[in-house]
Amino acid sequence: MKPAHYRFNMLTLLTVFGFGSVHGAPQPDLLDVEVRRLGSDERINLKETFGGKVILIVNTASKCAFTGQYEGLEALYDRFRDRGLVVLGFPSNDFGAQEPGTEVQIQDFCRLTYSVKFPMFAKTRVRKGNADPLFTGLGETAGRYPKWNFHKYLIGRDGRLVDNFLSFTSPQSRTVISAVEELL
Repeated sequence: MKPAHYRFNMLTLLTVFGFGSVHGAPQPDLLDVEVRRLGSDERINLKETFGGKVILIVNTASKCAFTGQYEGLEALYDRFRDRGLVVLGFPSNDFGAQEPGTEVQIQDFCRLTYSVKFPMFAKTRVRKGNADPLFTGLGETAGRYPKWNFHKYLIGRDGRLVDNFLSFTSPQSRTVISAVEELL
Protein backbone atom coordinates (compact mmCIF):
# COMPACT_ATOMS: atom_id res chain seq x y z
CA MET A 1 0.00 0.00 0.00
CA LYS A 2 1.23 3.47 -0.87
CA PRO A 3 1.84 5.99 1.93
CA ALA A 4 -1.07 8.41 2.54
CA HIS A 5 0.85 11.42 1.19
CA TYR A 6 1.53 9.60 -2.08
CA ARG A 7 -2.11 8.63 -2.46
CA PHE A 8 -3.20 12.20 -1.72
CA ASN A 9 -0.75 13.68 -4.22
CA MET A 10 -1.92 11.25 -6.91
CA LEU A 11 -5.55 12.15 -6.17
CA THR A 12 -4.69 15.83 -6.40
CA LEU A 13 -2.90 15.31 -9.72
CA LEU A 14 -5.83 13.35 -11.14
CA THR A 15 -8.22 16.13 -10.16
CA VAL A 16 -5.95 18.95 -11.37
CA PHE A 17 -5.46 17.30 -14.76
CA GLY A 18 -9.19 16.92 -15.30
CA PHE A 19 -9.78 13.27 -14.63
CA GLY A 20 -12.70 14.43 -12.51
CA SER A 21 -12.76 12.48 -9.30
CA VAL A 22 -10.98 10.17 -6.99
CA HIS A 23 -12.28 7.35 -9.19
CA GLY A 24 -11.65 8.89 -12.62
CA ALA A 25 -15.28 9.64 -13.53
CA PRO A 26 -16.64 13.19 -13.74
CA GLN A 27 -17.94 14.47 -10.42
CA PRO A 28 -21.40 15.86 -9.85
CA ASP A 29 -21.66 19.35 -8.43
CA LEU A 30 -21.51 18.10 -4.85
CA LEU A 31 -22.07 21.47 -3.21
CA ASP A 32 -25.08 22.56 -5.25
CA VAL A 33 -27.50 21.45 -2.52
CA GLU A 34 -29.71 23.32 -0.11
CA VAL A 35 -29.38 22.55 3.59
CA ARG A 36 -30.92 23.96 6.74
CA ARG A 37 -28.82 25.41 9.55
CA LEU A 38 -29.03 23.57 12.85
CA GLY A 39 -31.84 24.81 15.09
CA SER A 40 -33.00 27.33 12.49
CA ASP A 41 -35.38 27.73 9.56
CA GLU A 42 -32.58 29.33 7.51
CA ARG A 43 -31.77 27.37 4.37
CA ILE A 44 -28.58 27.91 2.40
CA ASN A 45 -27.01 26.58 -0.77
CA LEU A 46 -23.58 25.16 0.10
CA LYS A 47 -22.07 26.17 -3.23
CA GLU A 48 -23.25 29.78 -2.95
CA THR A 49 -22.21 30.07 0.70
CA PHE A 50 -18.95 28.12 0.82
CA GLY A 51 -17.84 27.83 -2.82
CA GLY A 52 -14.15 28.63 -3.26
CA LYS A 53 -13.22 27.36 0.19
CA VAL A 54 -11.59 24.12 1.28
CA ILE A 55 -14.36 22.19 3.02
CA LEU A 56 -14.30 19.31 5.49
CA ILE A 57 -17.78 17.77 5.76
CA VAL A 58 -18.35 15.54 8.79
CA ASN A 59 -21.32 13.49 9.99
CA THR A 60 -21.40 13.97 13.77
CA ALA A 61 -23.07 12.52 16.87
CA SER A 62 -23.17 13.66 20.49
CA LYS A 63 -23.16 10.26 22.21
CA CYS A 64 -20.44 8.41 20.31
CA ALA A 65 -16.99 7.16 21.23
CA PHE A 66 -15.71 9.61 18.59
CA THR A 67 -17.61 12.63 19.96
CA GLY A 68 -14.35 14.00 21.37
CA GLN A 69 -13.39 14.71 17.74
CA TYR A 70 -15.52 17.86 18.01
CA GLU A 71 -12.57 19.37 19.87
CA GLY A 72 -10.16 18.46 17.06
CA LEU A 73 -12.55 19.67 14.37
CA GLU A 74 -12.94 23.02 16.11
CA ALA A 75 -9.14 23.30 16.53
CA LEU A 76 -8.65 22.53 12.82
CA TYR A 77 -11.27 25.12 11.87
CA ASP A 78 -9.77 27.72 14.18
CA ARG A 79 -6.24 27.07 12.88
CA PHE A 80 -7.05 27.26 9.16
CA ARG A 81 -10.26 29.26 8.71
CA ASP A 82 -8.38 32.50 7.94
CA ARG A 83 -6.65 30.62 5.11
CA GLY A 84 -9.94 29.38 3.64
CA LEU A 85 -10.95 26.18 5.47
CA VAL A 86 -14.47 25.62 6.68
CA VAL A 87 -15.64 22.59 8.66
CA LEU A 88 -19.31 21.68 8.18
CA GLY A 89 -21.00 19.43 10.74
CA PHE A 90 -24.04 17.31 9.95
CA PRO A 91 -25.49 15.53 13.00
CA SER A 92 -26.87 12.09 12.20
CA ASN A 93 -28.72 9.50 14.23
CA ASP A 94 -27.99 6.74 11.67
CA PHE A 95 -25.46 4.80 13.73
CA GLY A 96 -26.33 3.34 17.11
CA ALA A 97 -28.97 6.04 17.70
CA GLN A 98 -26.10 8.20 19.02
CA GLU A 99 -27.69 11.52 18.09
CA PRO A 100 -31.15 11.21 19.68
CA GLY A 101 -31.61 14.82 20.82
CA THR A 102 -33.47 17.69 19.31
CA GLU A 103 -31.60 20.21 17.20
CA VAL A 104 -31.61 22.71 20.06
CA GLN A 105 -30.13 20.05 22.39
CA ILE A 106 -27.45 19.21 19.80
CA GLN A 107 -26.63 22.88 19.29
CA ASP A 108 -26.36 23.51 23.05
CA PHE A 109 -24.24 20.39 23.55
CA CYS A 110 -21.80 21.37 20.77
CA ARG A 111 -21.51 24.97 21.91
CA LEU A 112 -21.32 24.34 25.67
CA THR A 113 -19.25 21.15 25.72
CA TYR A 114 -16.83 21.72 22.82
CA SER A 115 -17.19 25.45 22.03
CA VAL A 116 -18.07 24.56 18.44
CA LYS A 117 -18.15 27.62 16.20
CA PHE A 118 -17.94 25.92 12.82
CA PRO A 119 -21.26 25.75 10.92
CA MET A 120 -23.62 22.95 11.92
CA PHE A 121 -26.66 21.83 9.97
CA ALA A 122 -29.94 19.98 10.49
CA LYS A 123 -29.97 16.29 11.39
CA THR A 124 -29.08 14.37 8.29
CA ARG A 125 -29.31 10.85 6.88
CA VAL A 126 -25.92 9.58 5.70
CA ARG A 127 -26.26 5.79 5.26
CA LYS A 128 -26.14 4.28 1.79
CA GLY A 129 -29.63 3.71 0.44
CA ASN A 130 -31.19 6.31 2.72
CA ALA A 131 -28.74 9.24 2.52
CA ASP A 132 -29.82 12.80 1.81
CA PRO A 133 -28.67 14.32 -1.53
CA LEU A 134 -25.39 15.73 -0.14
CA PHE A 135 -24.25 12.46 1.40
CA THR A 136 -25.49 10.46 -1.60
CA GLY A 137 -23.26 12.58 -3.83
CA LEU A 138 -20.32 12.33 -1.44
CA GLY A 139 -20.72 8.57 -0.94
CA GLU A 140 -21.09 7.80 -4.63
CA THR A 141 -18.20 10.05 -5.66
CA ALA A 142 -15.88 8.71 -2.95
CA GLY A 143 -17.01 5.14 -3.46
CA ARG A 144 -17.50 5.03 0.29
CA TYR A 145 -20.42 6.08 2.45
CA PRO A 146 -19.98 6.68 6.19
CA LYS A 147 -19.91 3.42 8.13
CA TRP A 148 -20.09 5.29 11.45
CA ASN A 149 -20.15 8.78 12.95
CA PHE A 150 -17.35 11.28 12.23
CA HIS A 151 -16.57 10.17 8.67
CA LYS A 152 -14.87 13.11 6.95
CA TYR A 153 -15.02 14.26 3.30
CA LEU A 154 -12.46 16.80 2.07
CA ILE A 155 -13.46 19.06 -0.81
CA GLY A 156 -11.10 21.38 -2.67
CA ARG A 157 -11.69 25.02 -3.57
CA ASP A 158 -13.00 23.88 -6.96
CA GLY A 159 -15.83 21.93 -5.30
CA ARG A 160 -14.36 18.53 -6.12
CA LEU A 161 -13.98 15.74 -3.61
CA VAL A 162 -10.29 15.21 -2.91
CA ASP A 163 -10.31 12.57 -0.16
CA ASN A 164 -12.30 11.04 2.65
CA PHE A 165 -11.28 9.75 6.04
CA LEU A 166 -12.78 7.04 8.22
CA SER A 167 -14.07 7.77 11.71
CA PHE A 168 -10.86 6.47 13.27
CA THR A 169 -8.85 9.21 11.54
CA SER A 170 -8.57 12.11 13.96
CA PRO A 171 -9.07 15.62 12.55
CA GLN A 172 -5.73 16.44 14.21
CA SER A 173 -3.91 13.55 12.51
CA ARG A 174 -0.98 14.31 10.25
CA THR A 175 -2.95 12.76 7.38
CA VAL A 176 -5.85 15.23 7.66
CA ILE A 177 -3.70 18.26 8.44
CA SER A 178 -1.36 17.54 5.49
CA ALA A 179 -4.29 17.08 3.13
CA VAL A 180 -5.87 20.35 4.27
CA GLU A 181 -2.59 22.30 4.07
CA GLU A 182 -1.98 21.02 0.53
CA LEU A 183 -5.31 22.50 -0.58
CA LEU A 184 -4.95 25.89 1.16
